[in-house]
Amino acid sequence: MPFGSLLPKEYSFFDFFEQHARKCVEGTQALLHMLRDVHAAAEYAKAVKDIEHAGDKITHHTLETLHKTFITPLDRDEIHQLISGMDDILDFVDATGQRIVMYDIQDVTPEAHELGTVLLEAVEQVQEAVSGLRGLKYPMDVLKICVEINRLENEGDAILRKSMARLFKESTDPIYIIKWKEIYEFLENALDSCEDVANLIEGIVLEHA
Repeated sequence: MPFGSLLPKEYSFFDFFEQHARKCVEGTQALLHMLRDVHAAAEYAKAVKDIEHAGDKITHHTLETLHKTFITPLDRDEIHQLISGMDDILDFVDATGQRIVMYDIQDVTPEAHELGTVLLEAVEQVQEAVSGLRGLKYPMDVLKICVEINRLENEGDAILRKSMARLFKESTDPIYIIKWKEIYEFLENALDSCEDVANLIEGIVLEHA
């Protein structure tokens, strides 16, 4: 029986998941634009913040609906973890943008561009995996997407190591090091959250397919 068949249409948790996944993509796209045009950072940071607030509303609506719904398409804890995991992605994306503005970053490092690009790829894969949960018609395809998200997270780890090595090797300014270390780590935390969501989706697929 399809996951959503026992639910009234207005209580489709898959709608909420897909809406939030779209916000994750929109927020990450805005962050990548910021990294490419840092002189407009304040404008992009506001856009990311607005998207993050929209994501929060979806999260709260999901949890509110969860408490009011007797029959759910997934385990309640799975629903809570999935929407919270996507919320974490947006939180870290927003935190990255806020730091770029707060630290008055004027020049973005090549490694930050790399991490931002990999992050967007991972978030887009998260969106695709989340969409695949509805009805779960192609479970193996969803599992392949989860593997790709894990690969992208590993790629991000490698970029982070390269970023940190270059940062400590080439910079003698401790304030500069502190700023960029934090920005890199927030980008990596967003990637880690993508992997967390992928691992959760993988578990859901293996349990329900």
